[in-house]
Amino acid sequence: MKENTKAVHGKNILGDIYTRSLAVPIYQTALFTFASAEEGAQIFSGEKEGFFYTRLGNPTIRALEEKIALLEEGEDCCALASGMAAIAGTLFTLAQKGDEIIASYPIYGCTYSLLNALLAKLGIKVFFAKANNFLYELKKLLSPKTRCILVETPTNPTCEVIDLKATAHLAHQVGASLIVDNTFATFYNQKPLKLGADIVIHSATKFISGHADTLGGLVIGKKEFVKELKEVACRLLGGVQSPFNAWLLLRGLKTMGVRMERHNENGMRVARFLAQRKEVSYVSYPGLPSHPQYAIAQKQMTGPGSMLAFELKGGREAGRILMNSIKLCLCAVSLGDTATLIEHPASMSHSSYSQEDLKKSGISEGLVRMSVGIEDHRDIIDDLKQALQKTAAKIKPNR
Repeated sequence: MKENTKAVHGKNILGDIYTRSLAVPIYQTALFTFASAEEGAQIFSGEKEGFFYTRLGNPTIRALEEKIALLEEGEDCCALASGMAAIAGTLFTLAQKGDEIIASYPIYGCTYSLLNALLAKLGIKVFFAKANNFLYELKKLLSPKTRCILVETPTNPTCEVIDLKATAHLAHQVGASLIVDNTFATFYNQKPLKLGADIVIHSATKFISGHADTLGGLVIGKKEFVKELKEVACRLLGGVQSPFNAWLLLRGLKTMGVRMERHNENGMRVARFLAQRKEVSYVSYPGLPSHPQYAIAQKQMTGPGSMLAFELKGGREAGRILMNSIKLCLCAVSLGDTATLIEHPASMSHSSYSQEDLKKSGISEGLVRMSVGIEDHRDIIDDLKQALQKTAAKIKPNR
């Protein structure tokens, strides 16, 4: 089956395997009963497949996990309560005191806080390699203590691209696992496991949901790892996905193909428009030949996505005016929604970064991150045009 067919049907063309319902039902229950004490013992021990407590498994959640594993072409998947639960659960499962982690830089603000603050308290050392010079810096940081490498590609919020095949090769030379946050690209535009990655993570809140109405995190990898992850993240930490949220994500998956086609198309059109504007210093978008890692993007991505970043002449004040001038685009920190979302990373999504961190990571005062929605592209461009004109009229650009 091709991607769109997989997203609609998964493995079970006839619907829910228990009831033949076309839509997977919401099994909104905490408990499942046993026909006998013997059956209960068999399910608890793993001798027999079955469910007994939703924190440890639920038919609705399992249907989501199986479909995502199919779409990412992985062996298994663990669904968790949020994208941060997915990242934290993965790192807690892999690393322990004395281990080292290397992460791409910049990286999502909350992920940065987790790496930079919480893991340090647990005796886990974290090093950062700049995305725009990633392979060179990675080689200098790798050691026998490196347990895993965590990368975003495209990066949040600068939309830089990291060579996954080359990174996987370096990681495996020292026995480290490569973890890829595939939230920006999604499995429609990029398949990290096929490029050598060991683990893929999604904030399902974003493109997989597509409607900004639920939270979710997904981790895909080998069966053995996913089993260990569920022991840590679900049984011990309790960061389990809810059946209702899993059902919303399953519903979002059915339309993801058509949404991603429009996201890709609109993203390219908006990026080309912004690249021609005098109010904009530069546009970072994997689909533009001007992107520094355009060749890598062409090699490992099948579509450019809808995420882009652009630098405004006039710095933070220009960004503030732009945010206050938009009418159709929405000022919000999330991404992947049907609506176009726009935000100022330095003061919003990456506000946990110090001024020094912002400078080192390439997040400038005038950087704007945009998640291009599925509206008519002409309306998105018209809104940006009028907002940019107001920004230019109120501020003298830096030269």
